[in-house]
This record gives sequence, structure tokens and C-alpha cells, in this order.
Amino acid sequence: MEELNCETVFTIPIFGGIQISESVVVTWVIMAVLTLLSICLVRNLKVENPGRKQQVLELAVGGLYGFFEDLIGKEQKRYIPYLISVAIYVGVANLIGLLGVKPPTKDLNATAALAIMSILLIEYAGFHKKGLKGFIKGFAEPVAIIAPINVLEVFIKPLSLCMRLFGNVLGAFVVMELIKLVAAPIVPIPFSLYFDIFDGLIQAYVFVFLTALFLKESVE
Repeated sequence: MEELNCETVFTIPIFGGIQISESVVVTWVIMAVLTLLSICLVRNLKVENPGRKQQVLELAVGGLYGFFEDLIGKEQKRYIPYLISVAIYVGVANLIGLLGVKPPTKDLNATAALAIMSILLIEYAGFHKKGLKGFIKGFAEPVAIIAPINVLEVFIKPLSLCMRLFGNVLGAFVVMELIKLVAAPIVPIPFSLYFDIFDGLIQAYVFVFLTALFLKESVE
């Protein structure tokens, strides 16, 4: 239960006091590090005779673009930078626990914010593609009688994304703590490789994969 509590790091003295939790501060640190890393990686790029660093970077970015284009189609590639950004953030947020820092994704508020942003993008993509009339008409497809279910689905999707990410990250933490309590010091190491690294990356993949599928469904 202590892990579910969001500790307040400091308070901004405006509007009656805005409490800044640990997960928000860690997120700011992740954002700053990723931003500085991005600036360093894209310096001195060349059109001709690119260096090894640039080739690896282009291969990685091209691979991610290709993966998401296959999922949502070339017509929706304008949303790919968001999907890549979220994938990188969630992946780093899940792995940062290896440094002894509480992962932001262990905070229900953080996962809820990610889910709400993704669903807003998904609904905007559908509205942008179909227009107002087509967007509203989509709730009555394939038959008008299921319109209430389709409306309810708009709220179910972010809840599903939020609880899936939060539950898996918190569940992995609980399992690791139990293993540390009942097993010898060396035994938890292979489990840590799975729950802290592999499972953390898998959860990042699942989150953006489901977001991409929902987005594709919204624009079809």
C-alpha cells in the first residue's frame, strides 16, 4: 500500500498550492534526459557519407516508422511521432526502477494521464478523418441499437489502457518483493531480468500497440 501512495516532493505556492508528486518529478527528469539525448543524437547530421551513429539512428527511427505504418497505414503517419514518443517514455519509465527510483508508471495518475492523452488522440483522428457527421454516425454502426455501447466504449478504452499498464507494473513489483523476502539474495537476479527489464519493455510495446490498433479502428 505504501507504493500506491504518491509522495509530495514540493508544493508550488500558486492557486492555493499545487502539490508536485514524485512521479511528476521523475517524469520531468526523464523528459529532460531524453530531450538532451535527442539533441546530441541529431547534431551534425549529413546527407552524404553519414557516420555510423547516424546510420544506426536512421535504422532505428526508420524501423519504428515502418512498424507503425504497417499498423495504422501511411495515411495516418502524422500520428507516428506521438506513438514513438510514448513508447520511448513508457519504456524508460518502466526501466528507471533499476536505478532505485520509483517508476512513474507505478502511479495510477501517470498511467491515467497517458491513457487519456492516447484516447483523445484516437477520437481526434476519427473526427479528422470522417468529419462531424461521419464521426457521430460511427456510434450507430453497424446498427443504431448498439449506439450506447459504442459511446460507453469511448470511456472503457482509456480505463483498459490505464489499468493494464498500472496493474502489470505494480504486479511485477509485488512479485519481486515477495521473491526477495522468501528467497536467497542470488535467486531474485534472473527474475529481476524478466520483471524489471523484459516485462517493462513488453508493457511499453503493448500500450502503444493497443493505442495504434484503436487509432486504426477509429479512422476505418
